[in-house]
Amino acid sequence: MNYDRALERMTRMASAVGAAGVLIVLLWRGPREALGFLAGAILSLLNFRWWKGIANALGPGGTPPLRASAALLFARYLLLAAAIYVIVKILEIKVAAVLAGLFVAVAAVLIEILYELVSFK
Repeated sequence: MNYDRALERMTRMASAVGAAGVLIVLLWRGPREALGFLAGAILSLLNFRWWKGIANALGPGGTPPLRASAALLFARYLLLAAAIYVIVKILEIKVAAVLAGLFVAVAAVLIEILYELVSFK
């Protein structure tokens, strides 16, 4: 399995799932919830990108992570939590829409697993 191609497929699939999800939520629940789903999907893609960077740093040829990396990882989650708080409390978007959007990267990983199982040689 080519690691870089799998990551590229997962990124594209997460974007496609996010776009399809926004469209479905827009038609089903309206623009406010679609905005919440979009916000959650963007946060999910951002978090996926962060994890991809960590995996690349730990892999062969990567630069070893700094001691501060654990603190930065924790700070990223605080930042994500603050963004979700603003989306839900300030913009008054339902938390369910944001949480559904946060699962976009998970869906892309599951689709990649299925792809690898089907195309296994």
